[in-house]
Amino acid sequence: MPLNVRGGKRFPEEGIERILVRGTNWIGDVVMTLPAVAAIRKRWPEARLSVLAKPWVSEIYSLCPDVDEVISFAEPGRHKGILGRWRLARDLRACDFDAAILLQNAIEAAILARLAGIPLRAGYNSDGRGCLLTHSVRRTREIRRVHQIDYYIEMVRALGCEPAGRNVRLRPGPEYVETAARLLEKFEIGDREGHPLIGIAPGAAYGPAKRWFPERFAAVADRLIDETGGRGILFGSGQDRQSTAEVNRHSRRGLTDVAGQTDLREAIALIARCDLFLSNDSGLMHIAGALGVPTVAIFGSTNPVTTSPVGEKSLIVHHPVACGPCLKPVCPTDFHCMDGIGVDEVYRTARDLLTGASSPEKVSVTSPHEATRRLGRND
Repeated sequence: MPLNVRGGKRFPEEGIERILVRGTNWIGDVVMTLPAVAAIRKRWPEARLSVLAKPWVSEIYSLCPDVDEVISFAEPGRHKGILGRWRLARDLRACDFDAAILLQNAIEAAILARLAGIPLRAGYNSDGRGCLLTHSVRRTREIRRVHQIDYYIEMVRALGCEPAGRNVRLRPGPEYVETAARLLEKFEIGDREGHPLIGIAPGAAYGPAKRWFPERFAAVADRLIDETGGRGILFGSGQDRQSTAEVNRHSRRGLTDVAGQTDLREAIALIARCDLFLSNDSGLMHIAGALGVPTVAIFGSTNPVTTSPVGEKSLIVHHPVACGPCLKPVCPTDFHCMDGIGVDEVYRTARDLLTGASSPEKVSVTSPHEATRRLGRND
């Protein structure tokens, strides 16, 4: 893949002792940057690696063994507004970083790194920020069409970082097990051996075109619970409560709705205890995949070639349509990409994942790597 750095320069291998990584702002994007962070660590194993991240995603970076420190971009808080940005730049200048690697694409990330006096500043030449970077990586049309994991890996590869692999595995410590036990008791969720916990994430922040129908989520959950005697947990943020309430309204089984009642740390702890996770294309989908939880990911308007979940136990349910992937928040036509995905199809895929059986061979259900192979020819 033809990428290059302005001037043909790579970062020096010697003399870099403190590295600032500007993290991305959304949960799913953060998960997909972790292989790039691992590549940075592999290149400079002795350097102190700090990540600047918004508070709502900091927990994910704190679970990454390649990260030494997470610096909170406190907005809202002391870093809000123009004065807050100056305050943040001053704080970063005091850390005396040797290099900044900007995984976030915005010009603001480059401005902050420049104001912080960081001598080496690298990132894609997006958002008109190339002149602010000492190492500006050309963002080609081809690089925008690959999976986001590879998008970030290729940027740091241009700086001289060799990939450390593209797999992501979050490994929460014992404190997460204790948190999960407390929450299961708090929400009166039975955790009986042999009876699975089934997580359902029916929301999606980007818009309704990413959301499968709540009555179909409910029907799949009910069938799985009827068959296994398990319990269902509805996940999401406060903004997803309408979606989770709609699923519960259509369910016969009385699913436990924790949407808006957990922070990210608590959500991670509970998802890690699940035996199966059903989700639209969302940040929680990526969390479940990275935790190694068997995950069924339902894709409508978005592109599984670029944002499929990580994890060997993740399967995609997706029907290619002539108008997709449109990447629009609201469907302007007949919503055929989601309407064509039926309850039986998702149920069979989920059941096979839960029991460890092989998934049926069909075009609409694929692993992430197979999705890239098949759909990439038509994208």
